[in-house]
Amino acid sequence: MTLVVGATPNPERYSFLATALLEEKGYEVYPFGIKKGFINHTAIINEWPKQGSIDTVTLYLGPTAQTEYLEAIIALAPRRIIFNPGTENPILASLAAKNGIETIEACTLVLLKTGQY
Repeated sequence: MTLVVGATPNPERYSFLATALLEEKGYEVYPFGIKKGFINHTAIINEWPKQGSIDTVTLYLGPTAQTEYLEAIIALAPRRIIFNPGTENPILASLAAKNGIETIEACTLVLLKTGQY
């Protein structure tokens, strides 16, 4: 399952587009955000996911906004974290490396559209 951190009901935001495309491509998505609403027919979830349920974390929050989630992201023990443009965070990348979590600086939308996801 892919955790989209920073999900929003705003259809002009990249987190909205990524969630919609992940679902369209058949991926199970956990759209986590602080705003209530929907991405197409999928409700945005305001509760953090349970450990062991997440394979990939894709970030749509800048480094400052990520601060409160650093430990929670690492605790999920995902296989990988995708830093979308503008979300690059050396502190989280370092924590991930120390915990054996792969990090990728890439655009989730591009990865999906080019078959590299």
